[in-house]
Amino acid sequence: MLGLRPRTERSSVVNEFEYDRRRRRQWLAGEARAEGVERRTLLRMMAAAGVLAAPAVVGSGRAFAAAGSPVPGIVKPLPPEWFVPRGTNAEMRWDALPREEFHVPVERFFVRNHTSTPLVDGAGWRLRLFGTGLRGGEVSFDLDQLRRLPSTSTTAIVECAGNGRSFYTSQQHQSVPGTPWTLGGVGSARWRGVRLAELLRRAGLGWDAVDVMPTGLDPEYVAADGTVLGHVRRPLPIAKALDDALLAYEMNGEPLTPDHGAPVRLVVPGWVGVASIKWVGSLEVSAQPLYSPWNTDFYRLFGPDYPAGGSAPLAEQVVKSAFELAAGAELARGRQHRLHGRSWSGSAAVREVEISTDGGTHWLRAHLRDTPRAGTWTRWSFDWRPETAGPYELRARATDRQGNTQPVTAVFNREGYLFGAVVAHPVTVV
Repeated sequence: MLGLRPRTERSSVVNEFEYDRRRRRQWLAGEARAEGVERRTLLRMMAAAGVLAAPAVVGSGRAFAAAGSPVPGIVKPLPPEWFVPRGTNAEMRWDALPREEFHVPVERFFVRNHTSTPLVDGAGWRLRLFGTGLRGGEVSFDLDQLRRLPSTSTTAIVECAGNGRSFYTSQQHQSVPGTPWTLGGVGSARWRGVRLAELLRRAGLGWDAVDVMPTGLDPEYVAADGTVLGHVRRPLPIAKALDDALLAYEMNGEPLTPDHGAPVRLVVPGWVGVASIKWVGSLEVSAQPLYSPWNTDFYRLFGPDYPAGGSAPLAEQVVKSAFELAAGAELARGRQHRLHGRSWSGSAAVREVEISTDGGTHWLRAHLRDTPRAGTWTRWSFDWRPETAGPYELRARATDRQGNTQPVTAVFNREGYLFGAVVAHPVTVV
């Protein structure tokens, strides 16, 4: 029986750049498969490793939009006091987040759809595992079988890689495409399910497996130029798959709802949200490296500060902070106000949070309301008594236990991913 690899600190689970470079070399040698990825796309990737010198020209994708709804394809109600519609997505309003609840209630959790929410019958659902990385061939599990396996519960954040994208434009005056999220493309929940490592062990994981590719059951994704890219799928390195990835069937103590991946979804703590595939229908376990559009054309960093073929595929999220306060809120002068917010990092637990009420000139420590833990956020508060009326820009800056701190500006990338700079939060004192 195959033993599981020991759990390690998240930062040392896998060196994503080295992993990516090794996979490119294997592809060039004819040892890798890239179903659904055109050769010219992979040739562009070679440049990132210095294998080829051709420049990258990568277009952005756009999902189908179902007609007849202001937020097409989302099942649950989206009251405007809780959500901001964003195309096929719904952004959580931070000022509507229940302050005393650590987790985001399911009904208020943000929704990120590449296409639209499918309604999957749990009674007929089966998870298919197949590929060259399994010793005994294809196997499958239904929902009852999955629920009978040893279960694990974990608190983890799911966050869109583009969360904060709008600030590239509003703060840094840099034009980027895509959903103009502010900071509400994120949520923390308590997930329960089966460790992916446990399922792979029972399926007969081979010693030579290198990638696991989950594929969703949502409608196929169609790019802006009409190219059908298939169902959303993205390979996960075996080291991460065996570390803390979870096949979840419950969220905050209840069965998953359709918009959040029912009947089963993947949760990959600390990593960009696209890794946490919803509505999982199959897992390809491969002894060859795998590619899909979601780790080649999408979810890499392209721009003047990155290699010609782009960065390695996105993995860990960056440090962020958000005020639980509406942008442009009015506060009374001469009164003490307790400001609240949350900070998080994909790499480590939060170490400290600092607040500036004068546009970033002076900083003071916020009070941490929780014991910081890796994989989720930390709530904080800060008392402020403004004596002068007028406009102010509040700022929150977090540092995690690996020393990662929110910078003044984020390094530009063409798709607007991973905005981690300090955000200016406008308020007016009256």
